[in-house]
Amino acid sequence: MSFGKWSKYLVASGLVLAGLLVSSCKSKVVVPPPGPTEVGTVTIRPERVVLTTELPGRTSAYLVAEIRPQVNGLIRSRLFQEGAKVRAGDLLYEIDPAPYQAAHTQAKAALATAEADLLTAEANLPALRSRAERYSGLAAIHAVGQQDYDDANAALRQAEATVESRKASIEVSRAALDSARINLSYTPIKAPISGRIGKSSITVGALATAYQASPLAVVQQLDPIYVDVVQANAELLRLRRNLESGRLQRDGSLQSRVSLVLEDGTVYPTKGTLQFRDVTVDPTTGSVTLRLVFANPNEVLLPGMFVRAVVEEGVRGQAILVPQQAVTRDPKGNPVAWVVGKDEKVERRTLELDRAIGNTWLVAKGLAADDRLIVEGADKVRPGVAVHAVPSKIGAGAEPGQPVAPGRPVAEAGAKADSHV
Repeated sequence: MSFGKWSKYLVASGLVLAGLLVSSCKSKVVVPPPGPTEVGTVTIRPERVVLTTELPGRTSAYLVAEIRPQVNGLIRSRLFQEGAKVRAGDLLYEIDPAPYQAAHTQAKAALATAEADLLTAEANLPALRSRAERYSGLAAIHAVGQQDYDDANAALRQAEATVESRKASIEVSRAALDSARINLSYTPIKAPISGRIGKSSITVGALATAYQASPLAVVQQLDPIYVDVVQANAELLRLRRNLESGRLQRDGSLQSRVSLVLEDGTVYPTKGTLQFRDVTVDPTTGSVTLRLVFANPNEVLLPGMFVRAVVEEGVRGQAILVPQQAVTRDPKGNPVAWVVGKDEKVERRTLELDRAIGNTWLVAKGLAADDRLIVEGADKVRPGVAVHAVPSKIGAGAEPGQPVAPGRPVAEAGAKADSHV
């Protein structure tokens, strides 16, 4: 291509480009103004909630009997299988009864001898009493000497003393016989309660000592079974304040019901009852002990197991539950939430949280019924900004007429909200 033709080509291209630029400058691009930010909200609907507290504890046997011998002797036999169930009165061990049988026989013979001596002494009394009375009259008229009367009277007094002595001997012999009979009855060692017996700490032929420190075996009644849990005194004071202020009400049908969570996280199928709260605060831990009772027919609960008890505190009739994702924290760590006001503008509320209940917070202060809580899009708003609120399907009770957290009538966690964040 020659230089002339190349110059004409460049000039033509420049004119075309200039025309395009001019036409683009004349056309105006219209950008629509931004509209309100769309946020998802739920409408707060208070509901009736049963509040609970989860407390750690351990199981203990309902009754415990440590089997100890009450007399000395050799163990002649053991009549139970270790780990088996026994009934009250079942024979467990037998101590050699021979020496105690001999002592019983000897005491019985001594009692018989004392009773025979008493009969002999009592048989002489009528004659001696008659003689003394007769000599008394004769001595008054000097028909017999005074010495004869004194001798007859002394013989009577001695016979009466002998009778009293024989009676005392009978009481002593009777007591000795009772003691020998009791000792003999202790040679068969029986179960004092029904339950499951553990291992035996002694074998046949070993010497047992009366009231020894180490038990021969232990019988434990496991149905029902105790669960001893501890509760901080501060929590008891908080509960009392809530009840006195009316924020929490007692429900008579729920006061004693207690649920149990086992160590592996499973829920024990049978509910228990709260038997009593201890009246003393442990000075080392600042807590009190609660004793619970659970039926244990299948002996799933064994003494010493670690469990968590869910104790029902009371009912809050106008509880406000909000999804946890709707609550954030300010730089100071205070819980805050965003709500849509009547003028469709965003408001920030500082909250006071009571506790976590599942995936929701129980709000003590900061929100009220019919507030529209922002649960979606809260990161795009700031106070005073107009928004477009649409109902959200997330969380609890979004629409009018729908309860908060449907299907969740019972609170599940007992810790304070701030301890979870």
